Amino acid sequence: MSSTISELSQLWDRVLLKIHDRINDQRVYDSFFDKTYVDSLNGSTMIVVANSSLAPIIIRSRYQDIVDRCVQEVTGTNFTIEFVEKSEVKKLQEERKEKPSFFADSHLDPKFTFESFVVGDSNREAYQAALMISKNPGKLFNPLLLYSDSGLGKTHLMQSIGNALREEKPTAKVLYIAAADFVDEYIKFTQGYKEEQTLAQYFKTEVDCLLIDDIQFLIGKKKTMEMFFVVFADLEKAGKQIVITSDQHPNLLEGLDDRLKSRFQAGLVLSIKRPDLATSAEILRTKITASGLDVNDFDEDVISFLATRFSNNVRELEGALTRLLFYTINMKPTKHITIEVAVEAIQGLVAAQDDRTNLSEGRIVAVVADYYNLTPSQLTGKIRTSQIALARHIAMYLMKMMMQLPFTKIGQYFGGRDHATAMKGVEKVEKSLKLDADLRKAIDDLKTKLTK
Repeated sequence: MSSTISELSQLWDRVLLKIHDRINDQRVYDSFFDKTYVDSLNGSTMIVVANSSLAPIIIRSRYQDIVDRCVQEVTGTNFTIEFVEKSEVKKLQEERKEKPSFFADSHLDPKFTFESFVVGDSNREAYQAALMISKNPGKLFNPLLLYSDSGLGKTHLMQSIGNALREEKPTAKVLYIAAADFVDEYIKFTQGYKEEQTLAQYFKTEVDCLLIDDIQFLIGKKKTMEMFFVVFADLEKAGKQIVITSDQHPNLLEGLDDRLKSRFQAGLVLSIKRPDLATSAEILRTKITASGLDVNDFDEDVISFLATRFSNNVRELEGALTRLLFYTINMKPTKHITIEVAVEAIQGLVAAQDDRTNLSEGRIVAVVADYYNLTPSQLTGKIRTSQIALARHIAMYLMKMMMQLPFTKIGQYFGGRDHATAMKGVEKVEKSLKLDADLRKAIDDLKTKLTK
C-alpha cells in the first residue's frame, strides 16, 4: 500500500469521515479526533498523531474498536493503529527500527475468535484447552502444542487465544508469528549484529504471550533452534504463555532439537482430527450465515453433499462453498440452492478430487471390504449376514455421498439389485449415523482412506 504523505492524508480523511458518522457526537469528535493525522505506515502499524496528551488514552480506552473498523473499511487491511503525541513520534520510530520486524508487522486476524470456531468431536479437547488458557495465561498448560494436518483449525484456535487475551486486556503483549518468520529474523539479526542474545532479550521484555505457528519449519536449522530454546526457556521461566502448532506430534518431528521436544511434551500436546460429517455440516452452516445468507435457502442434502465430499480440511470445505456461491450469484443466479445446482456448480472440484484419489466404485468396495475383513465379492454378492449387510450398506452410502451415483447404478454394481434396495441401504446408514458413534467413526476412517 502506498505511503506518500498526500495519499496517507487522503486515506485518513476518509477514515475520519467514517469515525465522525459512527460516533455521532460532534463534541467528542472535536475533542479527540479533530486535527489528528497519520505520521507514518510501518508494515501493518499505522502511527497517528493525536491532538493532545489525553486523546491517545481516551481513544484507546473508548473508541479503539470504532477506529479499527473504520480503518479496515477504508483500507481493506487490519492495521494496528497507534495514537501518539507529536513529541513521541521520533522516539517511537527509533525504537521500532531497533526491534525485529515481526514486532511491527505481526498482527492477529480479528475473524479468528472462539465464537466463530465450530466445535465437534474432532477438535473439542483442543478448543477447551485453548479457551482455558485464554482465561488463565501461563498458569495451566504451558506450552500448549496443537498438531494436525493442514487446514483443520490450529491457527484459528491459536489466534482465538490471542484475540481473547487482547479483548480482556488491551495492553497485553501478544505476539503471533510463523516459525519461518522467526528463522528469517534470526538470520537478519546474526548477519547484522552478531549479538544473538539481543533477539532473545526482545522476546523476554516485549512478549507476554507467544503464539508460534508451524514449528516444524525450525527443523534442520541448528542455530535457530538453539536461539528458540533460549527464548522458550526465558518465557516459560517468566510464566509467559506459549502456544505452538505443528503438522505432527513432537515425537515424530525428526531433526527437532531434543531439548525442545522434551519441553514441548512437558506441556499439553493435543491433536485436531479431520472433522466428522456433523461438524463439517455445522461449519458450512456457520460459513453460510457469516456470508449474510439464509441457511434455509440451501437444501439439507446440499449441506450433506458438501460435508461428505470436502471434509478433508476446513479450507477445502470453504473453497467448495465459495465456488457454489460464486456459481449461484454469477453463473446461474438462484435464491434456493438444490442438490442439482450444487453438483453442477462444483463438478470441476469433484472431478479434480476424484482424479487425485482415483475414487471409483471398485475402490470403495475394496476399501470397505478390507476395513471389515471381508472380500469384495462378499459385498457385491447375495450373502446377507448382519456384518456383510452393514458393510454393503456403508459402501452404497459412500458411493452415493462421495460419487453422487444414482441409486440405479449403485444397485447394479451390487449384483443387479434394484434402485429401491440401494436407496434403503443408504437411508439405513444415514439414520444410524445420528445415533451410532462407532458407525460415525467407521465412516470417517473409511473416508480418510479413500481420500488419501
